[in-house]
Amino acid sequence: MNLLEFQGKELLSSYGIKIPRSYLAYKVEDAIAGAKKIGYPIVLKSQLQVGGRGKAGAILKCKTEEELIQKFQELLTKEVNGELPKCLLVEEMADIKKEFYLSFFLNRGKRCYSVIASAEGGVEIENVENKVIIDIQNEGITPELVSEITDKIELKGNERKEFSEFIIKLSKLILEKEAELAEINPLALVGNGAFVALDAKIILDDNALFRHEDLKKYEQLSPLETQAKENGFSFVELNGDIAIIGNGAGLVMSTLDMVTDAGGKAGAFLDFGGRATTESIYQALKVISKVRKIKAILVNLYGGIVRTDLVAQAILNAYNDNTIQVPVFARITGTNSDRAREMLKESKAKLYNTVEQAINSAVNY
Repeated sequence: MNLLEFQGKELLSSYGIKIPRSYLAYKVEDAIAGAKKIGYPIVLKSQLQVGGRGKAGAILKCKTEEELIQKFQELLTKEVNGELPKCLLVEEMADIKKEFYLSFFLNRGKRCYSVIASAEGGVEIENVENKVIIDIQNEGITPELVSEITDKIELKGNERKEFSEFIIKLSKLILEKEAELAEINPLALVGNGAFVALDAKIILDDNALFRHEDLKKYEQLSPLETQAKENGFSFVELNGDIAIIGNGAGLVMSTLDMVTDAGGKAGAFLDFGGRATTESIYQALKVISKVRKIKAILVNLYGGIVRTDLVAQAILNAYNDNTIQVPVFARITGTNSDRAREMLKESKAKLYNTVEQAINSAVNY
């Protein structure tokens, strides 16, 4: 479950992490009232689950009420990667001295959490050379690890102390809430010497929500996620252009990691579990067809309970009625896999003996 910024910041604040003063606005009157309480200048921020808001112009500064009214209407109708905001965040302007980056994420390949820290914030972390990446073992974050991180990003004095506290608090959040990602970018050092989370990207594990009643209030399904849930499968939209389909959360997530390692970027992942039928798989492909940025579909399927010929028939049906038009790269093995491969042999789907072959073809398509 991908939280909106204001939800993520609410969660950060509950762990003692400093955030800017802000007010949520569904209509312009709310924004005006919030801005009066904060005082101008303020920042208007579209609340979206997709990334790339800054580059798309969905974060705007306002110096006056007139400017606020104009830009509020502009942002409410501004799409970012096909998504419109339901609300905007009115936030105080920060007196930024320096921007940093800090995140914890579930490293599925290593079966542990990892932390990334950098003295460069506000940019995509993939493009930053000077960053620290450290794996966190079962004992959790230790004082020695915190010291190692602050040493490597060359912090001293009060800045080192404040940043260390941020690391400990964010670590506590991700472990206690069983989150998959907790990212602050930028983490700003402001004029009074404090660190403030200017943004928040938090992804919670849907499968762990039953243990966290307090987090269920954040569940807001998109129309595609609702459609997926109604048809009995899990769907998450991401920022890349390759859709990943599999049966079983572990298989899907490991495939996602392999795609990343091969230089690709997942645009969605979809898990239809062990109860797939031709119709449910067809509906899964129908959901993926509505994600406009998808250039390829990667299927990694092990047919234990699931009959692979049902998957093959769904792919054929989706091609025959033009539900999907992008290529499918598939590794299919298990129950009835010989029949499935025979069914798809003359189709637009491309079949491979190994998942590595399928991934390389999809990434390089």
